[in-house]
Amino acid sequence: MPTKIYFLFFTLCLTCSFYSCSNKEKRKAKWSKKELLFEDKGISNWKQKWMLDGEKSKVKNSDKGMELIAGTEHGNDTCHMVLWTKKSFKGNIAIEYDYTRTDTTSRCVNILYFLATGKGDSSYPMDISLWNNKRTVPHMSTYIKNMNTYHISYAAFDANKYSKGSDYIRLRRYVPSLKRFQGTYVLGDHFKTGLFKTDVTYHVEVIKFNNTIEMYVQNKMNAEDRLVCKWDVSKFTSCKSGRVGLRHMYTRSARYKNFKIWGLE
Repeated sequence: MPTKIYFLFFTLCLTCSFYSCSNKEKRKAKWSKKELLFEDKGISNWKQKWMLDGEKSKVKNSDKGMELIAGTEHGNDTCHMVLWTKKSFKGNIAIEYDYTRTDTTSRCVNILYFLATGKGDSSYPMDISLWNNKRTVPHMSTYIKNMNTYHISYAAFDANKYSKGSDYIRLRRYVPSLKRFQGTYVLGDHFKTGLFKTDVTYHVEVIKFNNTIEMYVQNKMNAEDRLVCKWDVSKFTSCKSGRVGLRHMYTRSARYKNFKIWGLE
């Protein structure tokens, strides 16, 4: 085999090996779960522990869990939704839950918000429950411009066109002074994950520990179908406290079960 062709072949093999390891990497224990701060199996009335942004969305509890169903009209911001924990959290935390996608679309995104507070002025106090009335229509810009929070998009697709097979996972850190997405991006996207298939249950775990955020996704019926995502957020001021939220853009729906939030040490 000519030297040049051999080198290209070796490089390709090395690249494939690295990608495979990124999907099968095992967790390195840098922390431990200290205290269970929040738990919701998803089978009881959601209003006991959550508060809802969005007037055209629905939340349904059943023995299968808590299903979030955004409004049906694509392009209509009144059809977005965010479900927030009533309780706030602080410091290093782990969030885990079983996630089952119930829609079949390949547009728009699901988002996990965590350690979310308002920007802290008189109009948008740090306690976001004090301005729930400003989020009855959950315009994305309201959150970007007026919140400090981490945001993970997952089971996510282009918002404006169908893109089957081209899903992504992405982390952002909202900075209200920027007033737009530019500057919120954290390096480390994952594309075409093949995860989050409709009616398949995945265990999701997100850890915020100091300047590192990690996300572990595991198909509960297939041990080989998993992904590990890691991000360095040290260039941003840390979000130290706040609520956890589940956002569905219009037309998106999913079921959540065994939702837990832990304090870490």
